[in-house]
Amino acid sequence: MTRTEIEKPAADGLTEADVHDVLRNDRRRLTLERLAETGEETVRALSEHIGAIESGESPPPRKVRQSVYISLHQTHLPKLDDLGIVDYDDNSKNVSLEGNADRVLAYMQFSGTSAPESPPYALSIGVLGLFFVALWMALPDVGTLAAAGCAVLFAVLTAYEAYGFLSRR
Repeated sequence: MTRTEIEKPAADGLTEADVHDVLRNDRRRLTLERLAETGEETVRALSEHIGAIESGESPPPRKVRQSVYISLHQTHLPKLDDLGIVDYDDNSKNVSLEGNADRVLAYMQFSGTSAPESPPYALSIGVLGLFFVALWMALPDVGTLAAAGCAVLFAVLTAYEAYGFLSRR
């Protein structure tokens, strides 16, 4: 991918570089993950949540909570608001997800930031496929039928996983 392709805005106005820049920061990622769970939070609640994760203590120490609050209020939330990822009301200190959040959250799911786990049967299908290839080499007629069955099973399970992903969005 060329630099110009990365910088080209998508239909929603976000470039791929914007998405990468947003996800480059732990506090922005944690903010988006939390808002995906709750829908709306106050800056204070977000700073408590993120501070607890960063410090490993609940409630987090006052200095950690203050540091998180200030960085969210002055830097991260205005940036996310400008990009249309969150709606940040500076007066009420409420934060909620906006339209461009879907694109960033979807990217988080597949980028390893919040990586989805492989279905438990994926390895079994691969091993079964190798078995059918060996069977095909020994008994071409039986192996061909078995390999076709494995391919159909794989297609059905893939469709099931895709449907499950799309219904969660």
